[in-house]
Formats: sequence, structure tokens, C-alpha cells
Amino acid sequence: MIDFFSKGGVCMWPILACSVLALAIFAERLIRFAMMRSRGAGLAEKVAVLLVDEKESEAIEVARESGSSMGNVLIKAIGVKNKDRETLETVIVNSIDEEVRDLSSYVQVLATIGNLAPMIGLLGTVLGMIKAFMVIQQMGGKVNAAVLAGGIWEAMLTTAFGLAVALPVVAAHSYLTARVDRYEAKLRDGAVTFMKSIA
Repeated sequence: MIDFFSKGGVCMWPILACSVLALAIFAERLIRFAMMRSRGAGLAEKVAVLLVDEKESEAIEVARESGSSMGNVLIKAIGVKNKDRETLETVIVNSIDEEVRDLSSYVQVLATIGNLAPMIGLLGTVLGMIKAFMVIQQMGGKVNAAVLAGGIWEAMLTTAFGLAVALPVVAAHSYLTARVDRYEAKLRDGAVTFMKSIA
């Protein structure tokens, strides 16, 4: 594997960097989502019960202590719960959008890496092919099949490596995007629970 990597040329290094960056982003987002799920579980219902019992300060404290996206949305909503309906809804929508943007941090980078890795691989292949044909030209047109085949397969390594990185990265991007969408739906459900508690 190391031998293949070394023969792939200089373009193998940026592809490797892309793979390491993508893995780091994926792991960090997975940890973040796991923490958000555990911290925000059942929070909207707890806060709603406290608000029904007119324990607003306790509700704010519970939401703050959760350290979750749901808690952040509820704190802002409680702060304007006595305002008109339009203001309340605007604050809730903006708060949810803000939390979703935070949860989506770096996820778009995965999409960029998924597009970039095969392009870098293709560039490496083109450069390798150019090098192979330059060798043929230097041989005075006497084509040596072994030399030509060796140059071509070495040139193709970067494309293969780029695709090998891009495929799981694209899958990871789709998975994380789906997780963000599901969490956004949970935030909206929590907001509905909150609205019912103050109706």
C-alpha cells in the first residue's frame, strides 16, 4: 500500500489530507450529535410542565443546564412568551435556524471534499500520463509496451485513490445531513410543545 502511495505522485498527498480532514469532521459531528441527543431528551416536555405550573424561573434553569440546542431555543422562547404571537414565532424560527446552522457546521466541507478528491485524483492521472508520454518521446518513438503500461497504471493510482476517498465521504455527508434534518424536526416538535404549554 505504501509502495502504491509513493508511486502515485505528488497528488496523493492532498488526497490523503482530504481523507484525514473528512474523518476528523465526521467523528466530531457524530460526537456532537450524540451529546445533543442525550442532553435534549424530553427537555421540551419538562419545560412545558414547569411553565404550566407557572414556574418560569425553574423552566429557564432546566433549559440552561441541559446545554442543548433544544435548551437554547426554549430559553429564547421563554424570554418572549408574553409578547404577541408573531414576535414569539419569529424568535422561535430564528432560534431554530441558528441552532441548525451550528449543527451543520463543517458538514458542507464533506461535500466539498467529496467533489474535490476525485478531481485531484484525475489531475494526478493526467500529470502521470503526460510524464509517461514524455518518456516515450525521449525513447525516440520506440514504444516499449512494458514502459507504457507501467506509466499508465502508476498514473491511474491517483484517480483510484481519489475515488476511494470520495465515495465514503459522500456517504458520510448524506448521513450527517439526514441527522441534521431529523434534529431540526425534533426542535420544531419541541417548539410546538412549548407553544401548547403557554396557550
